[in-house]
Amino acid sequence: MSVAVGDPGVIARHGRGAHRRRTPRVLAATSVIVAAALLVPVVFLLVDAGQVGEASIARLLFRGLTASLLWNTVRLAAVTTLLCAVIGTSAAWWIERTALPGRRAWAVLVILPAAVPDFVIAYGWLSAAPWLTGYWGAVLVMTLGLYPLVYLPVAASFRSADPGQEEVARSLGLRPATVFWRVTVRQARSALLGGCLLVSLALLAEYGAFEMLRYQTFTTEIFTEFQVGFNAPAACALSLVLVALGVIILGGEASLPDRGRTSRVGPMVARAGSRLSLGRATVPVLVALSLLVAMALGVPVGMITYWLVHGGVSTLPATTSLLSATLYTAGYSAAAAALAALLALPVALLAVRHRSRWSRVLERSTLLVQALPGVVVALALVYLGTNYLLPLYQTPPMLVVAYAVLFFPLALIAVRATVARAPVGLEEIARSLGKRPLRARLEVTLPLIAPGIAAAFCLVFMASVTELTATLILVPTGVQTLATQFWAFTSNVSYSAAAPYAAVMIALAVVPALLVGRWFSRNQSPSATLQP
Repeated sequence: MSVAVGDPGVIARHGRGAHRRRTPRVLAATSVIVAAALLVPVVFLLVDAGQVGEASIARLLFRGLTASLLWNTVRLAAVTTLLCAVIGTSAAWWIERTALPGRRAWAVLVILPAAVPDFVIAYGWLSAAPWLTGYWGAVLVMTLGLYPLVYLPVAASFRSADPGQEEVARSLGLRPATVFWRVTVRQARSALLGGCLLVSLALLAEYGAFEMLRYQTFTTEIFTEFQVGFNAPAACALSLVLVALGVIILGGEASLPDRGRTSRVGPMVARAGSRLSLGRATVPVLVALSLLVAMALGVPVGMITYWLVHGGVSTLPATTSLLSATLYTAGYSAAAAALAALLALPVALLAVRHRSRWSRVLERSTLLVQALPGVVVALALVYLGTNYLLPLYQTPPMLVVAYAVLFFPLALIAVRATVARAPVGLEEIARSLGKRPLRARLEVTLPLIAPGIAAAFCLVFMASVTELTATLILVPTGVQTLATQFWAFTSNVSYSAAAPYAAVMIALAVVPALLVGRWFSRNQSPSATLQP
């Protein structure tokens, strides 16, 4: 019998079986340790803010500046998340569900902006249009940089969706637009909400693009309080507001009912639906996709090329060579990616194979770090380093740990998705044949989830290559990464000198971005089957 990897009936049966089994103590203990380590920055905020007293915290929070920052952050997150949802879902439907000319090429082009750092997109647009600052500049840049976070999961969901539901709806006389909203989008609801969650949390933590666009949010003010004003209590108090916003976003997403079945249970589960003809809409759709790619990819790459060709003399000398910065960046990012993927494995196994209320809470708590700005994570590690781990202060291991903590949620998402599709029954069969539990996991489960671990590595590597805020604080003495050297030049308005560093950053992130896109494609493919 052929069973689809994404068959929810199979997953549900595995989940029920997993729930009845006793949770391994080592797995539970390891997951708790990982979650506790990820919450260290939050504990640091509470301890540091608590030292100044409740009255001082209240005075810092209930001032006009805090209200202004809250309004700036919330309205930007709301509008940008909505735009990313519309753009990501529309592009996914055009590419995956219609007979779009050149759809394979478009599938690659629309995910490439994920390889371009948000502050490099801002750099490109400011080079072309220096007047593009403030709120609408931030909306434009962040939408262009973050829409792939919605496109990737929604496209994968469309690809694996049950075509029969749409066919039945059309046979009942429903119009195409009605079928799209009532059936197609409903099937992709979980993927859409997950993508919007990532966009919202990423917006809360962004710094570089907002600083370049001169748009004041909590992250820019927190960095200013820490680095310029040396006012740690004020920065910690503002950071607590970000944590609260992150909790609200996570709680809101978790409270929404997950309705809509994406896969067929039963015969013909692997059947692919026919692609719809766009007809007269073909040209407008092609124009819309061309405009999207030109704005998200063409402008920053074009301006980088312009500055590389025209050159110029910088008044700020480079403190490190391009080759040296590239090697440091690649080395730190690879180490962090491996660490994050390794740490995500026990949490994913616990969340999927041993589902319970406490394991779900533990899993959700690890996502909270996504809402923390890099400066908060960096300062927490600085506090630990200077007070308890002095030999590690301003060393490569501390920067690697910061990257792994910051981007752990990305690793968890990838590993968890693959663990959910690895049949636990195969591991149980191996154990029934006399293999010990650990050996069964290594020989049976690990090969099945290896693609997810590789995808986690690529996601964290791509994000670490372009990380800026924490790197500015934790980079070892005498070392510069591509991001910090780029930032030094752009802060001095030396756009031509910054261009090579931006180009190499994109080059390092392109291959992981393409591999992640391919993983999403295969991970949700309805044709992927197992023959038990």
